[in-house]
Formats: sequence, structure tokens, C-alpha cells
Amino acid sequence: MTRKILISADDFGLSVEVNEAIEIAHRQGVLSTANLMIAGDAAEDAIIRAKRMPNLQVGLHVVVIEGKSILPKSEIPLLVDENRLFPSQQLKMGINYFFNQHIRRQLEKEIRAQFETFRKTGLALDHIDVHKHMHLHPTIAQLIIKISHDYRLQRIRLPKEPVKILRSIDQTTNLDNTNNLLVYYWCKFLEEQIKKAGMKSFDWCFGLSWCGHMTFDRIQKLIPSLPQGNSELFFHPATTKTGLYNQLMPQYEPEKELETLCHPDFPKLLQEHGIHPITWKNI
Repeated sequence: MTRKILISADDFGLSVEVNEAIEIAHRQGVLSTANLMIAGDAAEDAIIRAKRMPNLQVGLHVVVIEGKSILPKSEIPLLVDENRLFPSQQLKMGINYFFNQHIRRQLEKEIRAQFETFRKTGLALDHIDVHKHMHLHPTIAQLIIKISHDYRLQRIRLPKEPVKILRSIDQTTNLDNTNNLLVYYWCKFLEEQIKKAGMKSFDWCFGLSWCGHMTFDRIQKLIPSLPQGNSELFFHPATTKTGLYNQLMPQYEPEKELETLCHPDFPKLLQEHGIHPITWKNI
């Protein structure tokens, strides 16, 4: 097997500052793929930018937590507040999604609305992923896979991060915390659902443990240690932190992630270690 890599950015459409960074990283750096928050405050700006960057592959970044819905509260009153914002309480939401059939029906309605709104943009739907990896929840995964099938979409992110590799190169991050262990555990179930549905995913995914802190120093250590197969590295770049970004992710370093994506040594680093950049269409 060869080692291949997809370099992507989440939260396209969250803010103009995020959109600016994604355009810069695509035009001047190594970014090939962006994941669109179709109900984000700057979604329209993101769509305009995407249409003038034909080589940028765009996927749907489904939001069911910490972000805005497409539908108004009147249509999904059990999911969002008056400002169409989903809450942030991941555990409570997960329990409700599993046990409450009324919530599940509203959830399916909203996810379908996000798919349909993306379709109406005229952009080619490249793949699907979910904000905060909420599709690790089996109920959400089931809905995402079902709706993806209806839209003839076969590519979905599997947030399967090999912590052993990170542990060997990084002694500064707590890689054995409960959240990482839960993600690893639930990835096994999601992987089975993906395979059963005949969908495609990358073998590995990096950006969870270092979320918001994907600096070039870390990438320099990671690239030589990438496992065999296809790996996705996802980033959260922005030119500055403002508004909802600063409110939801105050600890992130989006400017440094933009610097990483545009670092002049990034392409040389990949070449030196025989890493081949690819997109979702190559798997």
C-alpha cells in the first residue's frame, strides 16, 4: 500500500474570516477540500467563493450541534432555539436523539433540509461529514447514511484517529482522555455501518486530538509517521477569530492553522516522504 493524504478544512460558511482563510489556503497552500456549513452566517459568501474555485472539492458539513439549522424553530421546536441554534450539551442531546422519536423525526427533517439546500446551490456534493463528529451517534449515523443514499452520495468521513501514532510523536497532549477513548470505541460501530451501507471512507483521520492546533511543527512530526493507506487531515483555519467562532471555539488557533496550510515547506515535506495528495474522488 502507498500512503495518500487528503487535506481538508471544516466550517466553510461559519464566518467570512473562515471563508477567506479557506480561499487563501486553496489558492496559495495545500488545501484541496472544504466542508460547507450550509446554514452558516457566511454560507452565501462561501458558495460564491466555491464557484470561482472549480478545483476546490466541497462537501456538506451537517450541523446538529453548536450551529444554526436551516429550518426555523417552528418546524423543529425540539431541536433549536429562537435563533435557530442547536445547543452544545452533547451527552444530553445524544440521549434525546436515541430515545425520543419526536426528536428523531425533526432531526431527519432538518438533515434532509441541509442536503436539499446544498443541492440547490448547484455545487457538486463531494462527500459528507458532521460537525463535532456527531454521526458517531448511531441514530445520527443511521439518518445520515439513509439520506446520503437518497442523494446517491457514497463518501463519508470516519473520524478514526490512530492515537498510538500521535502518542509516539507528541508528549504534550493528553491523548488518553475519556473523549478520545469514546471516539475510538464508537468509530468501530460507525465503520460497520459505513461498510454495511456500501459507502466509502478514508482509513485514518487526523485533527481530533490536535483540533484547532494543527501547527506546522506538529505536521512535520506527523507526516513521516503516517500509516499506510488513505489519511485525512482536517483543519479549522480563519484569518481572525470573531463572532460565533470566538464564542464557540475561543481556545482554537485558526490563524496558525492557516499558516500551516500555506507553509512553503508543506509540499516538500509530502514529497520527501512519498505522500501523495488525493481527494475523495480518488478512493
